Amino acid sequence: MAFARFVRRAIDDARDERGWTVSDLAAHTGVGRSTVFRWLAGDWQDYPELAKVRGFCAALDLPVAAAFRALGLPDAGPAPRRRADDSPVEADVRVILERLADPTVPAEEKHHIRDLLRYLARRPVRRAG
Repeated sequence: MAFARFVRRAIDDARDERGWTVSDLAAHTGVGRSTVFRWLAGDWQDYPELAKVRGFCAALDLPVAAAFRALGLPDAGPAPRRRADDSPVEADVRVILERLADPTVPAEEKHHIRDLLRYLARRPVRRAG
């Protein structure tokens, strides 16, 4: 329920400081009204989608680390930055490698990442046409 309290404070502050309704908040953060209400109710299966949490925090000038702490997650910090010479694929590969090297990432998650990589590496290439 700590995350629900975090979201409630953010909504109250957005209303008081910016005059935003929940609809305004949804439009500015990219997080739908129904998602905001689920967060307030503590209604999610595993964790809220972290990209949405980051977008929510960015639009409201809130520290992402505070949201992650409220979720009971390790401080994931800001989203990894792409270098100018990176393609989107290279940036994704770097994020995956960082996650595999991160001691705070659970072994089970690392196992799933490796299994998926093995599957993709061995999958036959389909040619167009």
